[in-house]
Amino acid sequence: MPSKKQLKKEINDILGALIEEVYVKELSTEKLDLSKSEAIIDEAIALFDELIQSMHAAPEQTAKQHFKAIRLQLTEKSSAISAKIEAL
Repeated sequence: MPSKKQLKKEINDILGALIEEVYVKELSTEKLDLSKSEAIIDEAIALFDELIQSMHAAPEQTAKQHFKAIRLQLTEKSSAISAKIEAL
């Protein structure tokens, strides 16, 4: 049976790493537009909230399928955020 606790940890770890990557980029780049980096951090936090909320929503399918869909959404959207970080 899929574990909510494990999925929450996975979401937290991935998005936390992305936010940390933004902070490292801010510290290592002198002429970085902080408004862009803050927008990326806000996007990551909004994604976290969205995924946690959808995780607690009543699934329309089995729990395994529901969590798989959330993981897929996490992968796709975190990849997009990562691309934005690289573009800074």
